[in-house]
Amino acid sequence: MPYIVQNQGTAQERICDLKHGLNMIGRGLDNTIVVEDDARSLSRHHAEIMVSDRDIYVTDLNSSNGTFVNQTKIKQQKIVHGDLVQFGSVVFKLVDALPKADLARASLPTSGLSILMRVSPEKSRTNMQDLLKNQNFAPSGSVLMIQDSDESQRTAAKLRVLLEVSQELASPEAYSALPEKILELLLKIMSVDRAVLLLVDEKTGQLEPKAYKFSNPNSTADLNFYSRKIVNFVLQQGDAIISDDASGDRRFDSSQSIILQAIQAAMCAPLKPRDQTIGVLYVDSLAYGHAYQKEDLEFLSSLANQAAIAIENAHLYRNMRSEIIRRTKLERFFPAAVSQKIEEGWDLNRIVETEVTALFSDISGFTEMTSQMQPRKVLEFLNEYFKVMVENIVFPFGGTLEKYIADALLAVWGSPYQKEDDAIMAVNAAIAMQWAMKQLNEDWLMQGRNLQIQIHIGLNTGMVAAGNIGSENLIQYTNIGDTMNVASRICTAAQAGEVFISETTKAKIASLNLLMETLEPIKVKGKDEPLQLYKILWQSVDVGQLVRAAP
Repeated sequence: MPYIVQNQGTAQERICDLKHGLNMIGRGLDNTIVVEDDARSLSRHHAEIMVSDRDIYVTDLNSSNGTFVNQTKIKQQKIVHGDLVQFGSVVFKLVDALPKADLARASLPTSGLSILMRVSPEKSRTNMQDLLKNQNFAPSGSVLMIQDSDESQRTAAKLRVLLEVSQELASPEAYSALPEKILELLLKIMSVDRAVLLLVDEKTGQLEPKAYKFSNPNSTADLNFYSRKIVNFVLQQGDAIISDDASGDRRFDSSQSIILQAIQAAMCAPLKPRDQTIGVLYVDSLAYGHAYQKEDLEFLSSLANQAAIAIENAHLYRNMRSEIIRRTKLERFFPAAVSQKIEEGWDLNRIVETEVTALFSDISGFTEMTSQMQPRKVLEFLNEYFKVMVENIVFPFGGTLEKYIADALLAVWGSPYQKEDDAIMAVNAAIAMQWAMKQLNEDWLMQGRNLQIQIHIGLNTGMVAAGNIGSENLIQYTNIGDTMNVASRICTAAQAGEVFISETTKAKIASLNLLMETLEPIKVKGKDEPLQLYKILWQSVDVGQLVRAAP
């Protein structure tokens, strides 16, 4: 079993199993491997490691700080024993197997327990091939390829084979790959000529073939070989059946496929994980008219049950991944409290008029600063900058991110969720952003990076129309009104390192008793009358106190 090891050889060593299939890594609690990172260099869903029988691949999930293999930044990379895999600033080492001493450290403490026996699940598993006969075995009686002939031993062997099937199908598989895998297992266990797995199409309600297999690799039959009468009969009735002499079975005497394909015998079992049948598993024989027995049908039915559960789990897993992606997108624009409201059924499609405080923030001299930088470096820099401004400030202070506009960001307080202190929290966020910019510059200087920048911020309070805008398939929650335009103009009027607020915002934050400078009325584009603006003297504010006051 492969592992990734963090802080190997230290007191803080952490050993994480990599299960077969998909392993998601990040800060979010819904990941397979949750990594606590004080530096917050990991994204909520940072990367994934796919473990198959042959290879192990790591894929970056568009994380803010990247994924590295042996100090080289990657998008997707095959990894092998000994490779160092870095997520943000957290480094793991991939190992194929651990020494006994490390395994002991990875185990739970056993002090105080009276352990009589300890068995690894992997070591207790049976190799399925040891239970089955050679594939060249000519069937006589049952088509099950079970070694044992004694009834009790045969029953135990069938249960063990089914257990191995459930183990084979337990790991999360791609939904589209499961039917093929199920039929591969079926042909290992049962001596049948042909097999097909069909699933009900959710839109049409009709059975659609998803995979088929032939015991004879040289067979030229196409996907239409199966009897539609038989598979539809099983779908409607919900019971497994044997057609012991399909060509003479009166239930199917008008089936053209049985006649044309010369089907002598067929078995079909429903895929029924719960009350509803989601598909069928069909096998047939072209050589024997009485090929199948009750034992064969019972086993096929049990195998179909295992297959149905695996398919449903894969379907649920796919839906869960889609839900994670949807929630992640939600969290990118809304703070946690607002995301929760939306999850509870809050209707964002309804257009409402509401009062908001809008915050525009822009990087001073951005075009000139980045003119000599490679586009990739500019993008990496903006991702680092926006992560601090949005995840560490806008969201914790209760704001909603409306959009990024190149190097600028627009955030609002009061939409879609309104609180009494929206304007106060917006101004506090602006002050925190200036302090964070100062800290970022100091950090970059210590790292030897040639990045020293400043930002200018404008805030305005007023009424807007809030709701979704766009087409039916591509919508965005936004706020429309003169309030937003004025906030943008105020930001433009501010200089590097300054925070300007409007008269309406000043009236809302009187309780803060902030030091501010009254400016001469400023003429801005789109307004006939000059605006009375105020400059917040943010350097006089204790940023630590602001952060502690954030909700």
